[in-house]
Amino acid sequence: MSTSESHGNIESHLHETRHFAPPEEFARQANIGSEEQYQAMCTRAAEDPAGFWGEIALDNLTWSKPFDSAMQGDMPDTKWFVGGEINASVQCLDRHLTTWRKNKAAIIWEGEPGDKRVLTYQELHRQVCKFSNVLKQLGVGKGDRVTLYMPMIPELAIAMLACARVGATHSIIFGGFSADAVAERNNDAQAKLVITADGGWRRGSEILLKKAVDESLDKSPTIEKVVVVKRINYPHVKMVPDRDYWWHDLMEGQPGEFEAEPVDSEHPLFILYTSGSTGKPKGVQHSTAGYMLGAMMTTKWTFDIKEEDTYWCTADIGWITGHSYIVYGPLANGATTLMYEGAPNWPDEGRFWSIVEAYKVNTFYTAPTAIRAFIKWGDQWPKQHDLSSLRLLGTVGEPINPQAWMWYHEVIGDEKCPIVDTWWQTETGGHMLAPLPGIQTTTPGSCTRPLPGVVADVVDEQGNSLGPNEGGLLVIKQPWPHMLRTLWNDHDRFLDTYFSKLPGMYFAGDGARKDEDGNFWVMGRVDDVLNVSGHRLSTMEVESALVSHDDVAEAAVVGFPHELKGEGICCFVTLKGDAAAPAALEDELKKHVRSQIGAIATPDQIRFTVAVPKTRSGKIMRRLLRDIAAGRETVGDTTTLEDYSVLMKLRGGEEKEG
Repeated sequence: MSTSESHGNIESHLHETRHFAPPEEFARQANIGSEEQYQAMCTRAAEDPAGFWGEIALDNLTWSKPFDSAMQGDMPDTKWFVGGEINASVQCLDRHLTTWRKNKAAIIWEGEPGDKRVLTYQELHRQVCKFSNVLKQLGVGKGDRVTLYMPMIPELAIAMLACARVGATHSIIFGGFSADAVAERNNDAQAKLVITADGGWRRGSEILLKKAVDESLDKSPTIEKVVVVKRINYPHVKMVPDRDYWWHDLMEGQPGEFEAEPVDSEHPLFILYTSGSTGKPKGVQHSTAGYMLGAMMTTKWTFDIKEEDTYWCTADIGWITGHSYIVYGPLANGATTLMYEGAPNWPDEGRFWSIVEAYKVNTFYTAPTAIRAFIKWGDQWPKQHDLSSLRLLGTVGEPINPQAWMWYHEVIGDEKCPIVDTWWQTETGGHMLAPLPGIQTTTPGSCTRPLPGVVADVVDEQGNSLGPNEGGLLVIKQPWPHMLRTLWNDHDRFLDTYFSKLPGMYFAGDGARKDEDGNFWVMGRVDDVLNVSGHRLSTMEVESALVSHDDVAEAAVVGFPHELKGEGICCFVTLKGDAAAPAALEDELKKHVRSQIGAIATPDQIRFTVAVPKTRSGKIMRRLLRDIAAGRETVGDTTTLEDYSVLMKLRGGEEKEG
């Protein structure tokens, strides 16, 4: 199929035939327990979205003032629960205090050095109210923006819930970003206050957060005050009088009550900056009521959350995954959510599994890039621990290759845990495509079907629906409550980025196909599609073929200019610890890809490397690898890069040699 014949469609050559039905015991108690119930919900939502979501919102959220209209307007200018007033912290805290949950663990926390804390719903409510009084005392109120630049400690959750309680909009910046990145986000949001810590722990090292904040304030004129949590007892913290305050000093003597400030349904709950391919990062803005409903219901449906569950999402709260599935979603459901401060391989590669064993974790939600790291480290680490408490596994961040899916299923899940492979984005606010674990048969590599209320499709460049196994553009055709409302201070960019390519549809930027059963297979970013001799190939499929080889731990595939083909295939490959020398593997891997996909996908180059450049949320930065493969200088935003030395080693030709 040539490019002209395919109208820009993406060809799919990998086919997976392994299928896994839900375990009978799991299916019997599932929150959505039958295919008929799922289909009825989807039909109702497609035909009457206002009625569907309006009823769910009335049944599941606590309103200060009921809404007049559940939905107004079409994409991209839809408003939800118009006229209603609500407070996000009430959904997460207050309404649980009149039930037995008040003495239930809300947050179980473990620090990287091994220190531990448990906050019940009642204690978390008290701490949030105390810090809400602090915010009011510092002059922060409804409509103000507050920057949170903190380690993964309970005070981060307390601070974000307190911001919501007083009606301020929080902007959380991952606690590994540079001072320049903090300043850029402060200025775009015009933030009034920064909440930070003296530092945090990462792989045994101290990350000096207050020092970075001090540097950022030289370029952040709107910041008036800074609140500092004492986490690592760093002795050289610079505290500026009348600007900088210790958290513990401000909290002393504060009342443990604070009446939550009702805000309009569409009030901005938070801004979260996501990296742009060029230029400044995008400030994704989410509303209060719609976002809270989405976070709550997707947690309930996808994770089949139960009262007795200990639930662990391994993300950082600085990413949307942490917002939705560590704090807002689990707490709105009255669940017990686990937070861990540090790295998965400190002090050794068994840390995550020791935490699962110690707290008897039931639901474990992590990224494919982490799973591939676990594979590289070896099965001996999870096998040293009792993981029998696990009943559900999840993946997030990018498509998971079947090889990693099967390892997760067999080694971590003991072949008894359903796996929910979730597709969503910062912009969507919550899960869009994901298995309902009690009813849907899963296939390694597929995120199955849309959740109730999500109308998704795969279309060509003109917006026409494609048939089974035809690769195209993944779109959402109907508004949903937890979608982003705009990009902060840049509505034109919002319209251009998400709605200009296919008017009336939200275009995610991802390619996908639907199989004959209606299951979705996300094929990666359309920007990453390879155009080899007129064939449009998914980088994800080539990566999946490489990782299916026994010696490969991880692969990242990009295109580069090629005289004959137009675009060649360059593969960056990380090997498992016991793999053979790269020289013996190069031809073997090329033959392996050819056998898995076909001659058209044969790699032109294979570069062996110790690591590939990733964002701090674990996504491979293929844009940077494309520059390296093409011999270009790196352009655009690199503030999300986790380890700059990885990029430097690749640029310097210091790839792994045996």
